[in-house]
Amino acid sequence: MDVPTTEIRVPTRGNRRLEALLAAANADRRLQAWWYMQQVNADRRDMSDHSWVHIQIVVNIALRLFRLLVRAGVEPAMVSQHGMSPRDAEVVLAAACLFHDTGMSIHRTDHEQYSLFLAADRLPQMLESSYDEPELTVVVSEALHAVIGHRRRGGEPITVEAGIVRVADALDMASGRSRIPFETRRPNIHSISAAAIDGVSIEPGDERAVRIEIEMNNSSGLFQVDELLATKLRGSGIEEHIEVVAEIDAEHEKRLVPVFRI
Repeated sequence: MDVPTTEIRVPTRGNRRLEALLAAANADRRLQAWWYMQQVNADRRDMSDHSWVHIQIVVNIALRLFRLLVRAGVEPAMVSQHGMSPRDAEVVLAAACLFHDTGMSIHRTDHEQYSLFLAADRLPQMLESSYDEPELTVVVSEALHAVIGHRRRGGEPITVEAGIVRVADALDMASGRSRIPFETRRPNIHSISAAAIDGVSIEPGDERAVRIEIEMNNSSGLFQVDELLATKLRGSGIEEHIEVVAEIDAEHEKRLVPVFRI
C-alpha cells in the first residue's frame, strides 16, 4: 500500500532538541501511517484536511505564536514552573502538534483522548536521545496536556504551551484546507466558510503581543472566525495577548455557490 513518506519542516533556529524530535518524526513510519489514517477517516466524514499537511501548518503556526509571545515577555510553563528553557517549550509544542490528531486514525469522536495513548506510547522513544529522567517525563507530560487541551469544547488548557497548540490548530483555516470537500462533495458551512478565507497572517501587535489578520472574500468566513477560532481562543489562557482582525472585501464579495439546496 502507498503510505506517503513525509517530511515536517519548521524553522528550528538551532534548537538541537527540536531538530532531533523532527528527525525522529520524519523517520517514524508508524507516526506517518497514523497521519495517513487520520486523513482517511477525515475523508470518510467529508471533513477538511487532517493530513500531514495540517500537521506541518499547525507546528509552524504554534512556533510563530510562541516566539512572538516570548518576545513580549510571556513565560511558558517549561520556564516558569520547571526551570527549563524556552527551547524545551518549543519541543513540547512541536511534540503536541505532531500527535494532536493521531487519535483520528481510530475515530473522530473523542479523538483527542485516543491521541493521548498513541503519543504516550511513541513520544518517549522519540525524545529519549535528548532528555534523561526526570526531564523526559516532564516534557512528555506537558506535551500530552497540550494534546488534550486542544479539544474545542472542554479542553481547559492550563499552560501557555497548551493554549498555543489549541489556537494554532484553529488557525489552519485558509481555503486550501477545504479544497477537496468543497470541490468534490456537497458543500457545508465548514467547507464554504473555509473557502472564504484567503489568508491568515500572524505578526507582532501594537497593543498586544500578537496580531492575527484574516482576509476573507466572503462573509461566510465569519463562521470560521467566530465559531471555530473564537471558541478555541476563549479559555486558551493566551487570549489577553492576541488581537484578531477579520477583514472582508465586501465590495467584491465572492459568490461561493450559486444555489445551496438541502
